[in-house]
Amino acid sequence: MPVTITFHGHSTFSIDSDGVKILIDPFFTDNPQAKISADDVEADFILVSHGHGDHVGDTVAIAKRTGALVIANFEVIGWLGAQGVENIHPLHIGGGNQFPFGRCKMTIAHHGSGLPDGAYGGNPGGFLLKLNNGVTIYYAGDTALTYDMKWLADDNVDVAILPIGDNFTMGPDDALKAVELIRPATVLPCHYGTWPYIEVDPQAFKDRCISEAETGCVLLGAEESYILGQ
Repeated sequence: MPVTITFHGHSTFSIDSDGVKILIDPFFTDNPQAKISADDVEADFILVSHGHGDHVGDTVAIAKRTGALVIANFEVIGWLGAQGVENIHPLHIGGGNQFPFGRCKMTIAHHGSGLPDGAYGGNPGGFLLKLNNGVTIYYAGDTALTYDMKWLADDNVDVAILPIGDNFTMGPDDALKAVELIRPATVLPCHYGTWPYIEVDPQAFKDRCISEAETGCVLLGAEESYILGQ
């Protein structure tokens, strides 16, 4: 069956795989790019890469409404539990677990992770998803370029979701180096254009992915989808 990846703006994505809905970093409220509200989205699983407000976002409200299992690092999970979220599963860097949709491993990200109320958010991370239908997706989270990404080439990544906005994360130059290390089939850029600090030229990045890294790149607007396996 096809895997549908829908972009909701900034760094928020939904993955629909075999009817299972995976929501990543659900930031809708106060997201300038969002076209729907947190009340409009469904989820069976929620992945939270780190504690910043533009990634934890509406996790608490969505998790309580849907009953979705929330997967995040130990510290973020502890904080969510204190907010009344009951269906939770802690992971940490380098660790993975088998879930009904497939295997989820938490990967290294070089960034910060303070929670919205100032609580400690543990180490930031990304996620390597090996779905039951054979599709592999790497969601980098907010990160600088890291040479550890080279190991991901062994995982035959179908889609790499990478930040390109610079200032707080990799910019286009470093993101292109990440593409060359990971060697995914397709790149979906994110974390750009939401605010003036992270304004970049996504079309120029796409052109370089194709011409320099010989890798496909798809630019999605909010509520647009990329479908694998059609």
